Amino acid sequence: MSLPTKSVPLVAPGHTRPVTHLSFSPILDDGSYLLVSSCKDGNPMLREWTGDWIGTFLGHKGAVWNTKLSLDGSRAASASADFTAKYWDTFSGEVLHSFPHNHIVRTVAIAPKSPHLLTGGQEKKVRIFDLARPETEPDFLLDSASSTSHDGTVKSVVWADPTTGVSAGEDGQIKWWDLRTRQLIDQMPFDGPITSMEYSAPLKRLVVTSGKTVAFIPGQRPIPQQTYSLQLPYAPSSASIHPLLQDRFVTGSTSDEWVRVHGMNGEERDVLKGHHGPVHCVEFSPDGEMFASGSEDGTIRMWQTTPGKSYGLWLGHTNGT
Repeated sequence: MSLPTKSVPLVAPGHTRPVTHLSFSPILDDGSYLLVSSCKDGNPMLREWTGDWIGTFLGHKGAVWNTKLSLDGSRAASASADFTAKYWDTFSGEVLHSFPHNHIVRTVAIAPKSPHLLTGGQEKKVRIFDLARPETEPDFLLDSASSTSHDGTVKSVVWADPTTGVSAGEDGQIKWWDLRTRQLIDQMPFDGPITSMEYSAPLKRLVVTSGKTVAFIPGQRPIPQQTYSLQLPYAPSSASIHPLLQDRFVTGSTSDEWVRVHGMNGEERDVLKGHHGPVHCVEFSPDGEMFASGSEDGTIRMWQTTPGKSYGLWLGHTNGT
């Protein structure tokens, strides 16, 4: 009887502090893709799809909580505890512009089809910057009943389409904004703080974690009949759905050092051990062939969806050999 093939992760070192966020580019014109990592060491890193290091973005003076890539991979944006968001050229590593804030910036998102940037953080406000006129003051996306966007730290912002932004807060609210009018158009409450929210572009769905809940929500509007959520026996720090098969999702948790693979009914399919600290973030690659995890231990680990398959730097490993 053959043993099931053991998952052998590739380890991407280089960071010196906990890894806070991971984000892949879409598949690029040459068939490859990029990975960008955020870290409390303040130095986001860009990597090839194989995990090989390309370069480090130098310029922040505090922890970097979030970094995102443009659709074509030529630009990156980062959110930092130094009260700035920065916009980068990924080929040269140069800062194209630095956007000052009045408190820690926790999240950024580059528009898919227009020169705009969304940011959010501990000011509880979502800003929209015009990248074509970076010196101009940003607009704010504010709840009409309040002087802020959320009643708690803004943990995540994403673009659901070219005219719709979505924000998630520690106030337990997901909010949808019309970016043409800058108006709030919908919202969805959770019982506790939102711990993560990512947008799966292939599926046009938000993947949200809050407490022990993982929710899969239509990106453009929260349609109840198309929203699916489940309870796990633990509180995930982050979750990511397979972008093609849609039959599984992976999670990290700050309560242990493991990465878990679940079926869409919540069944635990696999527990992957390798990190030496809590797992803060997980993300599937755009082709679904692997997923990456980032940990308190300062490393990124890359795991195959199908262990043993020849892919990238994995040359058909079997049973850990």
